[in-house]
Amino acid sequence: MHRKFLLALVAFFGLTLVPGRAAFAAGDLNAVIAKLNTAAADFRTTSADVEFDTTQTNPVPDTDVQQGVVYYQRSSSTFHMGVHIATDDGQPSPKVVVCCAGGSIQLYEKLTDQVTTLSKLSQYESWFMLGFGASGKELEDKWDITYDGPETVDGVETAKLELVPKDPTVKKNLPRVILWMDLSRAVSLKQYFDEGNGQSRTCHYTNIKVNGPLPKDAFTFKTDSKTSYATH
Repeated sequence: MHRKFLLALVAFFGLTLVPGRAAFAAGDLNAVIAKLNTAAADFRTTSADVEFDTTQTNPVPDTDVQQGVVYYQRSSSTFHMGVHIATDDGQPSPKVVVCCAGGSIQLYEKLTDQVTTLSKLSQYESWFMLGFGASGKELEDKWDITYDGPETVDGVETAKLELVPKDPTVKKNLPRVILWMDLSRAVSLKQYFDEGNGQSRTCHYTNIKVNGPLPKDAFTFKTDSKTSYATH
């Protein structure tokens, strides 16, 4: 249940050299890290439209596409993420995922009027902060990083980074991540999560707005007297 729920969220990496890939010096990666450090210092909030494409090749090929809006807020001591999903494979499927610093995650599914809470997930917190306001130093603390050079996404030049988690528990569930980072804003325009066992997720972010106001319900959801609750 824990793994299924975690992989369904975001919002949030083994590393090998591919033959034919251009080689980039350590100095190039150091320059990328330095730019992320600078941009992250000015990061406060982000909102973006998001599409999550989940692909499964084993045991039965399947693809699932979810669309919605994501919000991030960071300060020196706090972090919040809210994902508001509107559709699943083109059908209405309203749900909200909220993650706060400390590793507590809540999923509210409106159609079933249920809130599911997962706690004690602090080792996974770096998943959710990944690519939005994280400094280069924060990435280096949690991940082994390889710089694969510049690549254009949606008309924006990004730095393509491959990451492998240093925490072996995290690595079991997420052997590899690829980020396409806009270094000027410390945000990722695209993310690829290799979840192992023939499963992967691609996250594509558009209409990105940095350091603007967020809606009051960015990190909340409305329940009622009939809402059911579950904790794992």
